[in-house]
Amino acid sequence: MARISSFSLNILACLALMGAGCKAQNPSGLAPDVARRVQTEVRSRYSVPSQISISLSDPKPAEVPGYDAIVITFTGGTHTTNHDFLISKDRKTLAHLEKFDISSDLMDKIDVKGRPVRGKPDAKVVIVNFDDFQCPFCSRMHATLFPALLASYGDRVKIIYKDYPLLEIHPWAMHAAINANCLVAQNNEAYWDFADYVHANQKEVAGKTKPETFANLDRIAKEQGQKHQVDAQKLEACIQKQDETAVKASMAEADKLGVDSTPTLFINGERVSGAVPESEMRMILDRALGRPVTASDNKSSGTTR
Repeated sequence: MARISSFSLNILACLALMGAGCKAQNPSGLAPDVARRVQTEVRSRYSVPSQISISLSDPKPAEVPGYDAIVITFTGGTHTTNHDFLISKDRKTLAHLEKFDISSDLMDKIDVKGRPVRGKPDAKVVIVNFDDFQCPFCSRMHATLFPALLASYGDRVKIIYKDYPLLEIHPWAMHAAINANCLVAQNNEAYWDFADYVHANQKEVAGKTKPETFANLDRIAKEQGQKHQVDAQKLEACIQKQDETAVKASMAEADKLGVDSTPTLFINGERVSGAVPESEMRMILDRALGRPVTASDNKSSGTTR
């Protein structure tokens, strides 16, 4: 799925959660004509819907010389998001301020306990893929990772899947993720066989109705459970329960990491969005492994973004 900036996504989230009516815009310490120009520029540049109100905080001295700091608040119903901006002392320039927490390794912020793993358990390079079983781009990324890249790098990398179903556009992705988690709770390989099959056969899985699709996903999960000799009763109970707790926790974690599209991979902390071609993935993995990547490597790959 095409990537949307996290800034724009937060604004759109306001619209999705709006109640009836809009809150009045709060005054700020900026001159009225300056405040109007700021609001007009922000609304135009980020395509803020008219239903979302924009308010500005009082300007305060900023760490950046020549600028003051202001907070711009977007409000829809009872939901608000705040974003830090800088405004020049002469009130002629507005800048969006983004801060990144580099106090710890990004990979340490991802909970991989109990998640399915392929590759070498103690590998130097760790790939975490936030995946959606119904996403066609995820299917392409899955086919790129398996089997070719795993065959080439399997003794040097570890691949871990996390859940990020895009519920607004993929109505059966949550059900698939839950069924997959029911399998991995008992058998790692059962998960991967399920993931391989669903990603390779998305059109076949999708029935004409939602109940038909869910029945297909349940059947596939049970077939993989039988193949790997898991406890059938436990698997059946888990499938019937359809507990969304773990999947939603994974989604919340992804949101905190700034994930807003699928697939999104983190490779030793480097973020990679979209269905990246195999040639580009090889360059990324070689770089992570400490192999030199030259300009001729980039030219010969023939990849474009």
